[in-house]
Amino acid sequence: MKTKSAQSIPNQRKRLKIGISCYPTYGGSGVLATELGMELARRGHEIHFITYRFPHRLALFLPNIFYHEVEMSEYPLFEFYPYSLALASKMVEISESVGLDLLHVHYAIPHSISAMIAAEILNNKLPYITTLHGTDITLVGNERSFLPVVKLSVDRSPGVTAVSNFLAEETVRTFHVERDIEVIYNFVDGETFHPLGETAKEVHSFSRNVPLLVHLSNFRAVKRIGDVIEVFRKVREHSPAKLLLIGDGPERSNAEHLLHESGYFDDAIFVGKQLAISDLLALADIFLLPSETESFGLSALEAMSCEVPVLAYRVGGLPEVVNDGETGFLLELGDTDGMAKAAIKLIEQPKLRHEMGKRARIDALARFGREKIVTQYEDYYYKVIGC
Repeated sequence: MKTKSAQSIPNQRKRLKIGISCYPTYGGSGVLATELGMELARRGHEIHFITYRFPHRLALFLPNIFYHEVEMSEYPLFEFYPYSLALASKMVEISESVGLDLLHVHYAIPHSISAMIAAEILNNKLPYITTLHGTDITLVGNERSFLPVVKLSVDRSPGVTAVSNFLAEETVRTFHVERDIEVIYNFVDGETFHPLGETAKEVHSFSRNVPLLVHLSNFRAVKRIGDVIEVFRKVREHSPAKLLLIGDGPERSNAEHLLHESGYFDDAIFVGKQLAISDLLALADIFLLPSETESFGLSALEAMSCEVPVLAYRVGGLPEVVNDGETGFLLELGDTDGMAKAAIKLIEQPKLRHEMGKRARIDALARFGREKIVTQYEDYYYKVIGC
């Protein structure tokens, strides 16, 4: 098995008709799939989103973009609706009606399995690419019943990509696959995620000349929201600061409880799920991401593009995104003391914080810029379909 970065393929290229299936949610995989589809449409490709709900961040007013809903009907026979089969049928229907050149599916379950079924129905005349994003691989260890299904989807897929070297290697370790996995990182749009001037910060920020720490996630246990609160408590005991929490999920009530116990609830604000997060990230002085694991860390990348230093644990794919000591600081898992000390250091040394933020944006755009990464996906499409 080899993991490698995508390379440009010199050839005469035609415009492609591409089907995209993803979870249409606020998570990183849905964001990447949607942003990728929109950029491919801007390049002249015809993009067909096939999923059960209108994807988060999708702009239908762009030319060449179409949305096809997978209808979820109720049948007395089924206690739970077989979405994977309905999705496979919809993939076949769209392919036959518009003449898709390939499918790009995000997440192994159920999208890659559905694509495999659709390809079988179409006599393997519809190539498909599976992009692995993280929990479809890392969580299967806790759900062993899915292991043979995920392994089959990875083995059978004509093309497989992963969003980090960590995830590619984890896939090999977990599923013992012997095939090439193309590593194509997530990307950031530097025009959308950009720094705000100090005047703009003053207009928008509720912190008013007080350092602002920001966290963005889906508030699941793996995000360790308790560590976010603990770091903030330690920072707040040392100096004035504010905390902005973006997103929502099962750990929110626990976060509110911990803030009340800390005595600093009034110094924090929960804004819930937001459609436009770029301005909120740009308000930050420091971005906190103390996750237990991250296959890549898209929110960290978006913060970096806004010139915000990132404090995170040295886990998963984060060391591939954050350069320790240059664009942020990486601490050992659970080291809230170290993360708080790093935050205090950046608060007390604004020059260092600004310099680190500027390096973060330069690095983010150089390594993970939209144009570069989307071109790598285009190259891989042409490689898989052989044109």
